[in-house]
This record gives sequence, structure tokens and C-alpha cells, in this order.
Amino acid sequence: MAGTIETLAAKLAEDTLDIMDKSGEERFFVEVGTVLGAASQSLEEAYLTEIRVRLAERKARAVLNAKLAQLAAKSDKSPSDAG
Repeated sequence: MAGTIETLAAKLAEDTLDIMDKSGEERFFVEVGTVLGAASQSLEEAYLTEIRVRLAERKARAVLNAKLAQLAAKSDKSPSDAG
């Protein structure tokens, strides 16, 4: 049963984040979580964990990408540009 819950939670999280990206509704996952909680607390908990993990990964990825862009900008500057 745990495998089924995790699989369903992952798919629901993926679909929810897709809708959030398209609609701009940053808290839509809360609405979905409420519906899940009324029917299955186990699925709600797994779903919210999937959402949190995926949102955290996005934030971390943004930090990494910003740092890479910063490093690329530094390396693009040639010594002749400095003076």
C-alpha cells in the first residue's frame, strides 16, 4: 500500500505543480491537500511531502543557477575590460 500512496502522491504533486506554474496560483496545492485530507490522511501527508520536496528543490536550483550565472559573468570579463 505504501508504494501505491507514494506513486499517487508523486503524480498528484507533479500535476498540481504544473497547474500552479500555468495558473500562477502559488497556494493551489493547499486546496488539493484539503480535498485529500478529507478522504485519506495518509495520501494527504505523502502529497504534501512531495510538494514540499519539489518546491524546495526548485528554490535550491534557482540559487545554484544564479551562482552559475554569476560565475559565468565573471569569467566573461577579460583583463582588457578592467582597465
